[in-house]
Amino acid sequence: MGDSVPATTLASLLSSLVGVVLKPDVLILESDANVDDATELMKKKNSRSVLVSRLGEVVGIVSKTDILFKVMSQGRNPSKVKLREIMTCPVLAVGPKATVKEALSVMDKHNVRQIMVHAYAAVVGTVTRDDIFQKMEMISSSSEDTILQGTPVCLIDSKAIAYIKDESKIKLKLNKNIENSPVTVINA
Repeated sequence: MGDSVPATTLASLLSSLVGVVLKPDVLILESDANVDDATELMKKKNSRSVLVSRLGEVVGIVSKTDILFKVMSQGRNPSKVKLREIMTCPVLAVGPKATVKEALSVMDKHNVRQIMVHAYAAVVGTVTRDDIFQKMEMISSSSEDTILQGTPVCLIDSKAIAYIKDESKIKLKLNKNIENSPVTVINA
């Protein structure tokens, strides 16, 4: 589902299709399932969220954060709380032709950590902010490795450059003038 050429720079990653960071293994539970079911499945599959469906159609999403704030922190019993009671809906989604940058934009705009990728009526997978940042870190680490291996690279941080006025020539000229002056300088 990704681009044929792997992203090697942050700019190329951001302009790549979401397929390069897509997780195709999507967890889906019916809206009548309880929070305990979702928690067990997320733990088993090492996932941060589960999509919620009703009659086969995705109608919401429940994340670990939802469970923490909407169930656990309120002292509710996870085995009695249905996913439909705490799900976030509608589920934000992008198409498979969206770029990583567009996916991040949607997440930023709506303050969410994951979105669904869909094609027509089918769920293709999910994209998470964490997966994108992990990919960015891999690219950055690769760049650092290249620098450490001796490949010529010039990195300049313009904010770290300080302009210092060199006054040494002025002092030298001033000292020569004082020596030739009729005024005697006494150091106290």
